[in-house]
Amino acid sequence: MIETVAVPLPGRAYDVRIGTGLLARAGAEIAPLLRRPRVAVVTDETVAGAHLAALTDALEAQGIATVALRLPPGEATKSWPHFTRCVEWLLEERIERRDVVVALGGGVIGDLVGFAAAVLRRGVRFVQVPTTLLAQVDSSVGGKTGINAPQGKNLIGAFHQPALVLADIGLLETLPARDFLAGYGEVVKYGLLGDAAFFEWLEQNGPALAAGDVAARAHAVKRSVEMKTEIVLRDETEQGDRALLNLGHTFCHALEAATGYSDRLLHGEGVAIGCALAFELSARLGLCPQEEPSRVRAHLRAMGMRCDLADIPGDLPGAEALLDLMAQDKKVVDGQLRFILARGIGSAFVTSDVPRDAVLALLHDQLAGRRAAP
Repeated sequence: MIETVAVPLPGRAYDVRIGTGLLARAGAEIAPLLRRPRVAVVTDETVAGAHLAALTDALEAQGIATVALRLPPGEATKSWPHFTRCVEWLLEERIERRDVVVALGGGVIGDLVGFAAAVLRRGVRFVQVPTTLLAQVDSSVGGKTGINAPQGKNLIGAFHQPALVLADIGLLETLPARDFLAGYGEVVKYGLLGDAAFFEWLEQNGPALAAGDVAARAHAVKRSVEMKTEIVLRDETEQGDRALLNLGHTFCHALEAATGYSDRLLHGEGVAIGCALAFELSARLGLCPQEEPSRVRAHLRAMGMRCDLADIPGDLPGAEALLDLMAQDKKVVDGQLRFILARGIGSAFVTSDVPRDAVLALLHDQLAGRRAAP
């Protein structure tokens, strides 16, 4: 069964289609958007090996010609060199303003291709075909696009909404377990920030979801997309409420920079650790009961996920250096670092009123725990 979550932004409305078999019917889904029967597909080499042929077949079955660019996999691809390569390739392929670019891949490809589409000829339409859990529940929806800079993650980009999102749950079966669980970090985030009942459902159904239960996966993706859509409709360009979606990300982005955007720490793993740290900080500040961070960690541990700095392999910089990396975060306003903290599971809020010493103490304790770990 295919379900639809509508994103009714005025003048930029689109649907998020969720279910199995969507890749095989991608031609029929995309054809109504086209002025001429031709699309450009951008993907990475790993995803191309698994899914590009199926997408090309589905498009050609509807008489849609395709050209494809394969980029290297990994977070390092969200950079100026690969962005430049993508834009120049689209120009070489004579992609026009009325054409459609298809982003086939995870969050890295979706973010980079969306940004390329945003600036190409001052804006062309693009379709997201997310192939990872993280991309299906989060990065493919809402129009945030961009690339990383040496100074920090996602600091260069634009808001550019897709014309359509095709979230084929069946594609998740090809994900390595680590990548699937990394995406689950974003799913948990939604329960933690605004839906305690959903978090409770995840506590009960998370293991089945990870084991491949299609109905559970479809429900998790749909509920996550619904929650993100509700927030995006209230605050498309992150002037207020949309910052809630960054629960865990202030810590996460600093940790990603500290690990060189490498496979040492996947984005969703950083989100999970960041959520655990945000709840720990909330408890230390007296905002939520101590039982809440314990419950968050217990669920992440039960799912076999990382939730502490001690779970990150290799060296990390000191607490002061990590805090300096956090200061490059996009959520900094007038030099004040904004945190998403919580009064409890399902009750997150945005604040700049966080003592620097409290954050430093938490990081010091976490780093001391790393040194004490066997």
